[in-house]
Amino acid sequence: MDKEWEKEISRIRPDAHAINPLILARWSPRAILTDPVPEADLLALLEAAHWAPSCFNEQPWRFLVVRQEPFLMRLRACLTESNQAWANRAPVLLAVLSVPNFALDGRPNRWHAFDAGTAWGYLALEACRRGLVAHAMGGFSQKAVREAFHVPEDWGVHALVAVGYRADAETLTPEQREREQPTQRKPLNEIWADGEFFFNS
Repeated sequence: MDKEWEKEISRIRPDAHAINPLILARWSPRAILTDPVPEADLLALLEAAHWAPSCFNEQPWRFLVVRQEPFLMRLRACLTESNQAWANRAPVLLAVLSVPNFALDGRPNRWHAFDAGTAWGYLALEACRRGLVAHAMGGFSQKAVREAFHVPEDWGVHALVAVGYRADAETLTPEQREREQPTQRKPLNEIWADGEFFFNS
């Protein structure tokens, strides 16, 4: 991670309690270069994801990696138009999937989506450490992904992720540029309760 960016992000996203700066530095830019991502970097992202914890160490996450035509075109078509407008430039798209049953006995694994999300978080942090963008998107058609890539109906299809090196914001439309900045978070006291449930939402 770039030291100058580390200083800048600490100004944009001040942490009330000192944490790893990599967590603050990770965000979701839309400006992505078309330059290819080296194999070693891509494998490192997947390596990070596969060390995530999971229920009974089941490791239910699966990552469909798409980086060649015509497969890229097929996965881009599953995105909403607003996501296609910027994500079509990404040299790599990932689909975050998960297996819904335990391998040992076939019982439903009700933690599979939770665990896949944890693995995605590990991947995202490693991408940030390497100076890569990993922008997860919920704006896509699960049905289209299943049909285009023959994903079983019971598998989880959780997100599509655009991966690449960050480009200058000038490559975006004016509307996209307005959103090209790290987002803030809710006050810490809104997300935890001490001993008793009192959340409004």
